[in-house]
Amino acid sequence: MVSPIGPGPQQGSGRTRQPSLAQLRAFVAVAEHLHFRDAAASISMSQPALSGAVAALEEALDVQLFERTTRKVLLSPAGERLAARARTVLEAMGDFLEEAEAARAPFTGVLRLGVIPTVAPYLLPTVLRLVHDRYPALDLQVHEEQTSSLLDGLTQGRLDLLLLAVPLGAPGVIELPLFDEDFVLVTPCDHWLAGRDDIPRSALRELDLLLLDEGHCLRDQALDICREAGRAPGTPVTTSAAGLSTLVQLVGGGMGVTLLPRTAVRVEAGRSDRLATGCFADPAPSRRIALAMRSGAARQGEFEEFAEALRGAMGKLPVRIVR
Repeated sequence: MVSPIGPGPQQGSGRTRQPSLAQLRAFVAVAEHLHFRDAAASISMSQPALSGAVAALEEALDVQLFERTTRKVLLSPAGERLAARARTVLEAMGDFLEEAEAARAPFTGVLRLGVIPTVAPYLLPTVLRLVHDRYPALDLQVHEEQTSSLLDGLTQGRLDLLLLAVPLGAPGVIELPLFDEDFVLVTPCDHWLAGRDDIPRSALRELDLLLLDEGHCLRDQALDICREAGRAPGTPVTTSAAGLSTLVQLVGGGMGVTLLPRTAVRVEAGRSDRLATGCFADPAPSRRIALAMRSGAARQGEFEEFAEALRGAMGKLPVRIVR
């Protein structure tokens, strides 16, 4: 067997010198044409160089690959078996070089994007449209998970890029801010705050607030906003939900009020005529959405360009672009 790592000591009567790709190309060309002159022309090599390459390969392998007469060239039994192997090696090398070329080209190959649930339904249409229109060679694979799982996936190499709320405060992670968006208060239509555009944050102190389950970053953001508004830490939150759609249904049923990011309002609050929204007085509570990548990522330049393209694509959303 030819050593995969290069020359080594002889074993018995066989040689272990590693053949070159040029020798394999010459061998396969002769095996296909069974004529040295035609084989040399097919791979743009001189006939003496081709003959020398085949002879060197036979010497390296210590195997006769061809039976040569004055009138014809035939593959030896060993040559027939090894020709199939040589073709496989050359095809694999071609695939290897193509993959390397693709890796050098930006926005090609697989991009594994992690997205939090309170962002995915509202921003993915914009992301997917951008990728389809501008980066058709990019194989985008989307993974919807909570923030802690996404960060684990990023640091362990399972994911390449994250789309989520920041700041994260995670070592070894670079954040590329995209935009800020305000929170609005979603209420039943007959609520005293329904439709107002000057709601003071202090109103959050006594409201029956409905939140997402533990683990959602939006829950933590809502609680932070309530604490800043002066809501007592022990004020109970009696009902929670796994998703924003369930939250707004609970609001519509008169069980309380909730906070929604502006990008979610059209999708979630627009589903029912029993819901109303109210805006906070300036400065309204808000969150920042960003892309996150590993520090020193090989595709950092590509991801930075992708972030800028996303900022442009999201300009029509009810957000404030951040650069």
